[in-house]
Amino acid sequence: MANMKIDDLYTLDETIAKAIFDGVTYPWEVLPKIKDFIIKLGESLPADKYEKRGENIWIAKSATVFDSAYINGPCIIDEEAEVRQCAFIRGNAIVGKNCVVGNSTELKNVILFNNVQVPHYNYVGDSVLGYKSHMGAGSITSNVKSDKTLVVVKASDEQIETGLKKFGAMLGDFVEVGCNSVLNPGTVIGKHTNIYPTSCVRGFIPANHIFKNEEKIVEKTEQ
Repeated sequence: MANMKIDDLYTLDETIAKAIFDGVTYPWEVLPKIKDFIIKLGESLPADKYEKRGENIWIAKSATVFDSAYINGPCIIDEEAEVRQCAFIRGNAIVGKNCVVGNSTELKNVILFNNVQVPHYNYVGDSVLGYKSHMGAGSITSNVKSDKTLVVVKASDEQIETGLKKFGAMLGDFVEVGCNSVLNPGTVIGKHTNIYPTSCVRGFIPANHIFKNEEKIVEKTEQ
């Protein structure tokens, strides 16, 4: 059975949103809960560390947010994060500690664990990105199927109906996505896996592998 459960993909101590994963099995189950979770969590954040800016927007005082960035609530920007020029945060977004949200990057209904980098021209929607994961320049999550049907997560040994129309990608800890790649709806990538640049990815890619193309997914060898 494919290892797509929360404990298989994420170090939960590396996100301010740890509690949202309580009582669920698969990480995409939290996607409909992000909005309400942010509002509840935001109201409890300490005023000496976080500043409320606008409706349901909390930004850590140690974070750097450039003037040209647009942030819509609900949203939490955690400590030491950097939101760069012309970033577009549409709402329902949790940006973890030390994250980088780059120029012209767009976020919508996402959880970025600590130390995630989406630094150049990325679109990340309806997705969860694990600790120290990185999306190369121009790589995106496609979060709606072209026929608008509900997303099914597919692995070689099982298929899981999510009941979700909008579902981008679940990236495990330390995932590296190469430049100009497209992660199709319902993509799940295991920990420490690398995606080659300009890839078109769908379904489940196991941990500790290198995705070169659909026909060539190889296990990493120890160095």
